[in-house]
Amino acid sequence: MTTPAPAPAPAPTLSRNAPLSAARTAATAVRVLRQLRHDPRSIALMLLVPVLMLTLLRFVFDGDRRTFDGIGASLLGIFPLITMFLVTSIATLRERTSGTLERLLALPLGKGDLIAGYALAFGAVAVVQSLLATGLALWLLGLDVVGSPWLLLLVALLDALLGTALGLFVSAFAASEFQAVQFMPAVIFPQLLLCGLFAARDTMHPVLEGLSDVLPMSYAVDGMNQVLTHTDTTAAFVRDAVVVAACALLVLALGAATLRRRTP
Repeated sequence: MTTPAPAPAPAPTLSRNAPLSAARTAATAVRVLRQLRHDPRSIALMLLVPVLMLTLLRFVFDGDRRTFDGIGASLLGIFPLITMFLVTSIATLRERTSGTLERLLALPLGKGDLIAGYALAFGAVAVVQSLLATGLALWLLGLDVVGSPWLLLLVALLDALLGTALGLFVSAFAASEFQAVQFMPAVIFPQLLLCGLFAARDTMHPVLEGLSDVLPMSYAVDGMNQVLTHTDTTAAFVRDAVVVAACALLVLALGAATLRRRTP
């Protein structure tokens, strides 16, 4: 009587409940940063575009410094959010379409390790981006703010991290880089129109005002305006910063839920 051959061991899959590992998270972040190092166009987009846009805005309002001071702080938060959204969504999509993410999902890793590694890598770039943009706006372009420059930097960084989280999330629903870019009108443009940059939120139609109250960019712009007009840390600023940070964490959690193998 022959002994039946043992069934093949199942392929390792991504663990849903594995606790976060600092070593695995750091290894993922280092790998992503190494890849970014060999992509100068993405680095230029993340680090230089917000700086160039702020510089252009400064000279557009060269004869009207008050207008520049009024909207410059808001755009200091919006520009990093947009660029980090674009680069993160496209870079993560490349990982998916090239099979790199598929191979990683076959390893005994936790979803949290992967998503935290990506967030850590792009978050490190967001820190550099925020430092460059904030330093340029305050000390070279002469942006006049009443509050602490460090609070301005904090909001810019939170906005960049929010853009990173949104990019990680939407990359799961795109099949090509073109589709990833198409998410921008759906995810970013409505927030841009309703965040209070073009019109005060309390003057909008009640339906639009209510919608703006649940969009994170509204709180990012309001946080920047709090720093622009108040010398101390207001309760409204704390609320705005907490909301933006909470939205970033929530979207990161949703992004982790989209991590799955696409092949059996």
